[in-house]
Amino acid sequence: MLRVAVVSDTHAPRFWKALPDAVAEQLRDVDLILHAGDVCLPSVLDELAAYAPVHVVAGNNDGDDVRAWGAPDTLELDLDGVSVAMIHDSGPKQGRAARMRRRFPDADLVVFGHSHIPWDTEQDGQRLLNPGSPTDKRRQPRGTMARVVVDDGRIVSVDIVPVTPAAP
Repeated sequence: MLRVAVVSDTHAPRFWKALPDAVAEQLRDVDLILHAGDVCLPSVLDELAAYAPVHVVAGNNDGDDVRAWGAPDTLELDLDGVSVAMIHDSGPKQGRAARMRRRFPDADLVVFGHSHIPWDTEQDGQRLLNPGSPTDKRRQPRGTMARVVVDDGRIVSVDIVPVTPAAP
């Protein structure tokens, strides 16, 4: 079994000053961390890597320093038999599922960010996951991240995890 934490849109240093305690709590037992871009400072990736290996894609606010840390525009990897694709911006909600299926035809799970809106849906056997943002919730009621459990070639669970208090 593989436990995976998924974050996106940390936007350091504007919103991520240091690893938030609620995020750290979610990282204590994970085997791997996926970051779907808009890291903004590679020091965020260093903080995350203290908990588990990190795979990251570059977002529209990421510079050469984040790319040099190891952030390509897209990434495809195998997690215990589950094919995962990562991209920062999946485009508009309308047509997203078909667009991601065309872009990543063999992916079981597509992880993306950019909108800061948590999103977990499945269409035609492909799961689409946006963890939201743990630090820049925008119009969402809470900051969020996600946790995914995979085992023996299948996604066992996906949970969107609130990491900030609910807005009043």
